[in-house]
Amino acid sequence: MRKAICIILIAILLTTITNNYLVSGYNVSNELSVKNSLNEDKILKDISNKLIRFHVIANSDTVEDQNLKLRVKDKVLEYISPKLKVAKTLNESRDILKKNDKAINLLVQKMLKDNGYTYSVSTELSIENFPIKSYGIITLPQGSYEAYRIIIGNGKGQNWWCVMFPPLCFIDITKQEVSKKETEVQMKRVLSDDEYKTINNEQTSALSNGKNTKFKFKFKFVEIIKDLKNKLDKYNKDKDNKDKQLLAQTKKTT
Repeated sequence: MRKAICIILIAILLTTITNNYLVSGYNVSNELSVKNSLNEDKILKDISNKLIRFHVIANSDTVEDQNLKLRVKDKVLEYISPKLKVAKTLNESRDILKKNDKAINLLVQKMLKDNGYTYSVSTELSIENFPIKSYGIITLPQGSYEAYRIIIGNGKGQNWWCVMFPPLCFIDITKQEVSKKETEVQMKRVLSDDEYKTINNEQTSALSNGKNTKFKFKFKFVEIIKDLKNKLDKYNKDKDNKDKQLLAQTKKTT
């Protein structure tokens, strides 16, 4: 009898705690998730509006076409780098690219012809949707970005990319310490601290790991409580069934 009373009291206590925890926890976490999601969406949109990307798309994924893509990239950056380095704003960089678009197209066409290629060349400054991409210590999330694109031939191969504004294309990412410092300086010219933290690989990785650990612990705790509650509910249900069966048998014998 005492054991049954104790179990019932524990069941009531756990039910109350669990329900309160789940309801309040769900509401609070949901509210925070919505707010965080809206804030993050705004940050990501603001980031995409402050950058110009540069993409060179190869004709195909053959070794030859991929090597050609890199040679085109080097040739174009050699030409446009001195002009873009003096740009102070996104609008200035955009104007420079528009004014030099025809010259860049002719430059690439001549390079291809001189090397025996008959591929067509398409150059354009447009808004395009891109998947998540990493460059050095930054990772740009999936979304729509303004980009200057050079499409070689069929444009079916993998692309080389970088950020033209601010001018990260001209930073040697193989020199890790230099590139980290230069990338931070250039990106912070146009991004807020929150925006820069969002795309910084090193900072977001540390934050994500901490959050994951916290969430895993939280969800495991809820899982344990719910499991205990289910077991106690089953015990009570089984006990009620046995009591009913006993009552039924008692009536039959009377």
